[in-house]
Amino acid sequence: MDLRISDLWRWDGKVGRGPYIIIGLVLFALKHNLDRFTASLIFHRPWSLFNYLIPSEAVLNVNQLPRADLAFYGTLIVTALPFIYVGVVLTLRRLRAIHLPVWLVVLFFVPLINLLFFIILAVLPSRDVEQPLHSRQKGRFESYFGRMIPDNAPGSAAMSLLIVVPLTAAQAWGSVSVLKQYGWGLFVGLPFMLGLAAVVIYGYHRQRSFGSCLLVALLSIGLLGVALVALAVEGVFCIAMAAPIGFVLGLFGGAIGYLIQLRPYQQYGDAPRILLVLIFSLPVLMGAESRHPSEPPLIPVRTAVEINAPPETVWKHVVSFSELPPPDGMLFKIGVAFPLRAEIKGQGVGAVRHCVFSTGPFVEPIEVWDEPRLLKFSVTSQPPAMKEWTPYSDIHPPHIDNYLVSEGGQFLLTALPNGRTRLEGTTWYRHQIWPVAYWQVWSDLIIHKIHLRVLDHVKNLSEQDVKRS
Repeated sequence: MDLRISDLWRWDGKVGRGPYIIIGLVLFALKHNLDRFTASLIFHRPWSLFNYLIPSEAVLNVNQLPRADLAFYGTLIVTALPFIYVGVVLTLRRLRAIHLPVWLVVLFFVPLINLLFFIILAVLPSRDVEQPLHSRQKGRFESYFGRMIPDNAPGSAAMSLLIVVPLTAAQAWGSVSVLKQYGWGLFVGLPFMLGLAAVVIYGYHRQRSFGSCLLVALLSIGLLGVALVALAVEGVFCIAMAAPIGFVLGLFGGAIGYLIQLRPYQQYGDAPRILLVLIFSLPVLMGAESRHPSEPPLIPVRTAVEINAPPETVWKHVVSFSELPPPDGMLFKIGVAFPLRAEIKGQGVGAVRHCVFSTGPFVEPIEVWDEPRLLKFSVTSQPPAMKEWTPYSDIHPPHIDNYLVSEGGQFLLTALPNGRTRLEGTTWYRHQIWPVAYWQVWSDLIIHKIHLRVLDHVKNLSEQDVKRS
């Protein structure tokens, strides 16, 4: 193993596994200690290894960062520039050494996947340009592994799926049922590695076409979803919501797997190595997430309607309202909890409002009673977020309870010309399902639908009162 200082900045040439691993780990240790020093001594903040594992959702929303956070993260970025340069240089040279396209260096900047990518670059051996395809003598494990995989395309695809789908189903079950964790490892790392491993095993004996590789990756994601429903790990609705991110990342992993199995100097050990990365790396990542959970951001959702009634009329239907008609939206028909009625005990600050949903009541102590302008409340208790679709009599995955948590809400009434009112409903919530940016699309959509169901009902009741008066 030849370690040279020039390995740190030379763009040309290649780098072996040993130097790549050692230099990478040394630089990571230096960077971590520099960041820890900066965070603790200058900005008086905690900093740990797990801050690198999962990106802060605050950082992903730079325009919402407070000034102090901007200064902190800006300092970390500036001090990271030399390390980024060296990391990109080393990754480019490592890609050349294993005969993968150098544009894959972009994965260096993708959260979580960059860590999995580093492990893959570390386990795949360098390729000698003089070495013909599959020329190296197979070891005992590789010989056994090769006998398991049929040579023909349908057989190798079927065996690939038979290997990777049960493995990833077990990992998903461990994350959900054992660790109670719906994190980046589950929704980003697992589909990426599933698609990648499925395709590399599929191309174990010979190179496969790009289209067939992507098809195998898609099948692996689809079969995983079916398995999780069949094993009562999750319901149909949750799997359907996870499907878009799962299929995209599975295809992404499948495309990387295609490039790995396409190389002209592939060796038989590639597929077993990738399989070992799948088996061991994801449980470690999931476990690390569960031990050091990130603080979910507080997310506001606002929805408004205009009502042909004055605020005084609208107010009484905001405070409490009668039974709503049966829902007609598809989201509510497939199991998402929906509001039925609202009741209140008392009046003014300290009164307790109960908004009764199909799965139970929200308990909402009143914090601001500014009649007829603002009704604001906290939430001290809430029912399950949904009832999952399942072929079984009932399942209760952990995300149903306390993974989407409403912390408060308000109704703001604004008087408009001609005796009309603008009624705006706001809900503040957190959810512990990651990545937040993806799952917020679904949760915001659901909360908007719930808002509209209530606001439209208040609108109808208020306008009927005006007509009767």
